[in-house]
Amino acid sequence: MKITGAEVLVSSPGRNFVTLRITVEDGTTGLGDATLNGRELAVAAYLSEHLVPLLIGRDAHAIEDTWQYLYRGAYWRRGPVTMTAIAAVDTALWDLKAKAAGLPLYQLLGGRSREGCLVYGHASGAGLPQLFDSITEHLEQGYRAIRIQTGVPGLGAVYGVAGGAAPGGPGRDGGIRYDYEPAKRGPLPAEEAWDTRAYLRHIPGVFEAVRNEFGPELPLLHDAHHRLTPIQAAKLGKSLEPYDLFWLEDVTPAENQSVLRRVREHTTTPLAIGEVFNTIWDYRELFEEQLIDYVRSPITHAGGITGLRRILDYASVYQIKSGVHGPTDVSPVGLAAAIHLGVAIPNFGIQEYMRHSAATGEVFRSEIRFSDGMLVPGTSPGLGVDYDDVVAAAHPYEAAYLPVNRLLDGSMHDW
Repeated sequence: MKITGAEVLVSSPGRNFVTLRITVEDGTTGLGDATLNGRELAVAAYLSEHLVPLLIGRDAHAIEDTWQYLYRGAYWRRGPVTMTAIAAVDTALWDLKAKAAGLPLYQLLGGRSREGCLVYGHASGAGLPQLFDSITEHLEQGYRAIRIQTGVPGLGAVYGVAGGAAPGGPGRDGGIRYDYEPAKRGPLPAEEAWDTRAYLRHIPGVFEAVRNEFGPELPLLHDAHHRLTPIQAAKLGKSLEPYDLFWLEDVTPAENQSVLRRVREHTTTPLAIGEVFNTIWDYRELFEEQLIDYVRSPITHAGGITGLRRILDYASVYQIKSGVHGPTDVSPVGLAAAIHLGVAIPNFGIQEYMRHSAATGEVFRSEIRFSDGMLVPGTSPGLGVDYDDVVAAAHPYEAAYLPVNRLLDGSMHDW
């Protein structure tokens, strides 16, 4: 099954996506997600200029050899651009292999270990009334686990809090937020202000109020989004213990993995880390010292199905589970790949799920369905996702950036 063509498709149906489509000699195609939020064109160029020429004539069935060829052969390894490009190739090849076998992809990964993947949704509000309304809305939609993000008194726009009344509506910074995400279309990133002490004072009271309103059974999650020092993270985890979180996510930048030791020493709140990690090497110390409980890397940014499966197999040795990143900047192709992998692996934990816009659904026609709080893969051969070129052509790329963050004195801070 020789590769005869590969196309890099850039479109913006509600938000920007980069998709790789590989064609083999009988005309069958496979899709891979190559979207890197705010740096989409860097991956598109990496694919078009450097990887696509290497793919023509290769055996599409030789997935592992191709992965090693692209990873080791470049000499310059790792990093989000490289690993996102490799992920797109890898996912497209798995899509092709499953189509050749006439099976849904999860069957090639060992078959089902569960009926579907439990997901969590994103509830948010500037204050408690809006937050409670958002939680209620998610419960009515069928979610059975919910991430809680709220505004902080004295601050303006805050990570994780919807900026407008509706997707695509005006954000509090006056820009246009799109497709449920904090990214904003425009030539420069929005700048947001941050006060860690105000946040640490405020958040425990939010979770106390949510537990009092919605009871002890609802799984609750929270994302600190890399904003805390290790001792601040330990303090937050300890203060949230009475509210029994499912997890506390990205409490501190983890490039220096040993900093998680201090957090772990001071709290039993489960920790999720890694949505910005790209390879198994980013996790070695975290796994071996059992410093985290959930792996956040998505297939899209971690070297594809081959790369993430390798990470999760390693995690399972230490009873660490998956918690795959799944906002709307992971395309329906990347989401479908995550669900096929999620139903197959033994150490599945939970899957993030933000609904894509209607426009995205018209370009990416996916068989993945939401039922009883879970995402369930389709049964067609491959990933079960088709790409509509005609509809995509009506949605050209438009530059958009995630915000940047500054402390109140003007210092740059982690967003």
